[in-house]
Formats: sequence, structure tokens, C-alpha cells
Amino acid sequence: MTRVRDIMTSDPAIVETSETVSRAARRMASEGVGSLPIEGEDHKLKGVLTDRDIVVKVLAEGKDPVAIHAGELAQDDVVSVGPDEDVSVALEKMSRHRLRRLPVVQEEELVGIVAQADAARELSDADVGNTVENISRD
Repeated sequence: MTRVRDIMTSDPAIVETSETVSRAARRMASEGVGSLPIEGEDHKLKGVLTDRDIVVKVLAEGKDPVAIHAGELAQDDVVSVGPDEDVSVALEKMSRHRLRRLPVVQEEELVGIVAQADAARELSDADVGNTVENISRD
């Protein structure tokens, strides 16, 4: 049985709720990632900011990315997985919620992130194919 901790990226780059969307976008560019977990002052996961969020919820609406904070784009209900759960649980959550990246949380703190690409490198083609198909459906 492969556990989430076996394929996750540990200690991912994060954005704090008080940081501007502009700064988050620069961090995404420098890190070469399309999303950043949003962490509150209490060090708990508040959501995930994606490059798509920046385009659709900020730029397309004519908002100023220097004036908007990452915390304003945080979701109320964050879908996550535990590091000791079976990878099949992570794939099922990714499929059901159509997520390409899934935060890994232990005792309410972010410990990693598992991405579609992590699964592709480590798991069978059939498992990954089904997950990708479910995430990408219309």
C-alpha cells in the first residue's frame, strides 16, 4: 500500500493570508508552480490559491492584485488528505472534487501537497488515467 507521504511534496511553498495576490503570483513564478496553499496566522491551512484564481477572480474582474490579499480568495471548506492515508483516498478526492493538487494536512497543519504529476510518477497508468479523466471532464 502506497501512502500519501510516499509521493507528496514535503514542505511546499505557501502564501500567507495577509500577502497580496501580486506577491503570491511572483512567488508562483519563481517557484515554478501553479498554486500555493494559503496559510493563516495560526499556521492552519485556509485554502489554495491557484493561477486560475488570480486570473478569474482578480484580473478578469478588474481588481488590483496589489490591493487584494490571498486570504480574501481562501475557500471556506478546504479538501485535504492525511499523510498516512492510502494514495487511493487522495486520488478519489482529487477525482470527486476535480482537483489537480491536494493539500496534505496533519493535526490541522500543512505538511505537504500531492499533485496530479506526483501520482503520475509513482502510480499505475490506469489509476492515474482514471483520475486525470475525472479531473478534466466538462
